Amino acid sequence: MKKGYLVLANGKIYEGKLFGAECDTLGELVFTTGMCGYIETLTDPSYCGQIVMQTFPAIGNYGIIEDDFEGECAVKGYVVREWCEHPSNFRSQYDVDKFLKDRGICGICGVPTREITRIIREEGVMNAAICSEVPESLEEIFGYSVKGTVEEVSREKEVFPAIGKELHKVTLIDYGAKQNIVRELQKRGCTVTKVPYDTTAEAILAEKPDGIMLSNGPGDPSDNVGCIEEIRKLMGKVPIFGICLGHQLMALANGGKTVKLKYGHRGCNQPVKDVKGTRTYITSQNHGYAVVSESLEGKGEVRYINANDGTCEGIDYPGQNAFSVQFHPEACSGPLDTEFLFDRFIEMM
Repeated sequence: MKKGYLVLANGKIYEGKLFGAECDTLGELVFTTGMCGYIETLTDPSYCGQIVMQTFPAIGNYGIIEDDFEGECAVKGYVVREWCEHPSNFRSQYDVDKFLKDRGICGICGVPTREITRIIREEGVMNAAICSEVPESLEEIFGYSVKGTVEEVSREKEVFPAIGKELHKVTLIDYGAKQNIVRELQKRGCTVTKVPYDTTAEAILAEKPDGIMLSNGPGDPSDNVGCIEEIRKLMGKVPIFGICLGHQLMALANGGKTVKLKYGHRGCNQPVKDVKGTRTYITSQNHGYAVVSESLEGKGEVRYINANDGTCEGIDYPGQNAFSVQFHPEACSGPLDTEFLFDRFIEMM
């Protein structure tokens, strides 16, 4: 492996070894705390525009398994303490290095991920570069911004038939949808029609769906002005369930506000408290923005909050047959505590 560098926007430079594709890259450096689920992380479109750093030190020990992919890889780069060159798993097809090479994505290993994580926790997420030579100036790193990501990861219309008897027809608006959202609906008797992010409300309602899913996705939710306007037209027409970016867009469509978090919530161990009950759920999350709870007063009721920092994790919209959550109830790399939310959506339909 060749020598390479991870250069942070604060001027810190870390020497390591390059793997994956032979190229340089720029991105917003974020960390994720999952001890497993690196396959789902690498194939989650919500990471579009970002360099992902794993806090768990050994990555790739069970190889790459294509059946577990959530979508197309959209990360800008990959940072690990060490990657496993000889994975051991009867389902493994190849290793992490080949996965990155095949997709033109560079990675760096051998850097102190614990130290870098502490920096991000103290200073917040920041831009970074993975490169073979230390740049003379940080100007290009500072100039990078995560823009146009929903448009980049959204895909063409596709229909997924129900498993067994069809009970409902659901339209899934694809802002960067994870495939397991589709699977969870299919196994509950839903035929899922996945449509691009810019599909109009009129076109969606013309298909007469029983319910609408707003998917996860990358980037700043407030950038998606057109999507927010279409969701506003859909509210109250049919049952709606929003996840992650879909949750944020629904809040904005109802007059709410969002704020960028210092370092976000990324990992499969985030505690979420139900404010209307006594349960705290362990959830899988990947987001850098949060809905400002107070901004929805009178229009939405906060149902879930993050037990660590108190940020909004879910909203009910009384009278509009709609609800949303910030976390991922479909996540198969994390716990299955909140799968019941799909059953709630089915009951609403």
